[in-house]
This record gives sequence, C-alpha cells and structure tokens, in this order.
Amino acid sequence: MTRSAPRPAPHVRWHGEPPPARVLLAAFEGWNDAGDAASLALAHLDDAWSGTSFADIDPEEFYDFSTTRPQVRFDDDDRREIVWPTNRCSFATPHGRSETTTADDAGVVLLRGVEPQLRWRTFCDQVLAVAEATKVDLVLTVGALLAEVPHSRPVPVFGAAYEDEVVEQLGLLPSRYEGPTGIVGVLHATCADAGLRSASLWAAVPSYLPSAPSPKAALALVRKITDVLDVGVDGTALEIATANYERSVDAAARDDDDTADYIAQLEQRFDEEGSSLDAEPTLADEIEAFLRDQD
Repeated sequence: MTRSAPRPAPHVRWHGEPPPARVLLAAFEGWNDAGDAASLALAHLDDAWSGTSFADIDPEEFYDFSTTRPQVRFDDDDRREIVWPTNRCSFATPHGRSETTTADDAGVVLLRGVEPQLRWRTFCDQVLAVAEATKVDLVLTVGALLAEVPHSRPVPVFGAAYEDEVVEQLGLLPSRYEGPTGIVGVLHATCADAGLRSASLWAAVPSYLPSAPSPKAALALVRKITDVLDVGVDGTALEIATANYERSVDAAARDDDDTADYIAQLEQRFDEEGSSLDAEPTLADEIEAFLRDQD
C-alpha cells in the first residue's frame, strides 16, 4: 500500500535530518515491560550499534507528571536540572549483517520511551510521523510479561503480527487478541490505519520475580530481534548479566523451600511441554490473560 507524505508532528523535536531506515523498533517502560526486559533490550542494541539520537517526543502533552514524575539531578557542572520522561529516537546501522542485507536497507530507528498516560492517539501520530519521515516499512514493538516460567530455562519469546503478509514473511503468529491494551496496541492500530506493516515480540519473565530486572529476557528479545531482522549484534554484556542473574536467583531460592519447590514444578512443566509444538500458542494465551488481568 502506498503511504501519503509524512504527517505533521508538532510534538516531535528534531535534532537533525531524519535518516532513512527500514524498520522502527519501539519499547516502552511500564505496563508492557515486565522486568524492564524490553527497555534493556533496546538499550543494548542502541549501545552495541552506536545509535545516534535524532529526535524525541516532547512529554508535556502526554504525561501526568504526578504519576510519572520528573527527576532532579546534577549535571557535569554540578548544576541542578530536571530530567523529564523521555521518548528518544536514535538511528543505528546494525553490525554483522548477513550477505543478503544491503547497506541501503540496513538502517534501524530505535524508539525507547515511557508509556504515556494521556492522548494516546496523538502520541501514536507522533511515532508514525517519525516512521514516515524515516521511510521505514515495518514497526516492530517489543514487550515483556510476567508468566509461569522458570528462570533456569530458555526464555520463551512470542511474536505476533497484524497482517497476513507479515505473519508469513516473518514466521510469526496472527494476532487474535481481544481485551485491554497498552500503548503498543494503539500504536499497531495506528500503523494499520496508515498502511504501515507492524508486528510485536513478547518475552516471558518469571512471575515470582516481578520487580527484578531481567537481562535474560532482554537477551532473548535481542536474539529474536536480530533473527527477525537478519542482522547481528554482540550480546556479551547481556550474557554476562544473565549468568549473574541466574546465580543470584539460584542462591535466593536455596534459602526458601517454598520458592525452590515452586521453581522445581515450573521446571518440570517446562521440560515436559516447553519444546512442544503448542509452546507458542500457550504463551500467546498467557499474554492475553496477562493483558486482561491488568485492566
């Protein structure tokens, strides 16, 4: 489908000329980001691919600052400054591209932000303006949810798309979810209305670790992203963090018999069912249940 010229973007603050790219990756802290896994994944890609900021979305119209509060910090000159919730767009060229990926289609836009409280449709219009200005042909959101999975096994990652063409091309599942949604759901609907392809990736984080950052889930998302995009990245930093994460959780579980027993039950179930053909649909069901429970 042919798309129209880039839409007006009164809340996008451009720091330079929008660079041409082939895909926009987006992750939002909050409701869609258990264990900070999605945010950690995009932060890792931004760092590993040497991302350069070229735009951000002015937060003034989109946040209740009594809920998502700005932070007071000291800058390098020891002066106090206010740091507001940020939705930052950076451009990167992935490393380790395969032979089938040319330089012309290698650019990636990474959008890291915080789920807004207000004016979601207007906010998504700003994201679409960035997507259209950079001429991407795919918006790929990443998220994470709490699920009944053990920390000691591979992280399940589920992918869903909203158009049959994308389902077939990327090897994902069709999205049939109905129920409460977050900003990513509204963003995908906005993409569909604009004729822009979109898909989502979700990683499962152990429900017994609701507050702990999960580098292991972040690493799983990074690997899935690079697989879908047919690019490469150095995952060493996340691999080291994952090993430390597993050791810390193992040590804590040894001191709590109830937790250890619960983890053992999850491990047994995972070993019996985790590699079956029904694994992805089962995780899809858990995602739907998770989203409905947040309402």
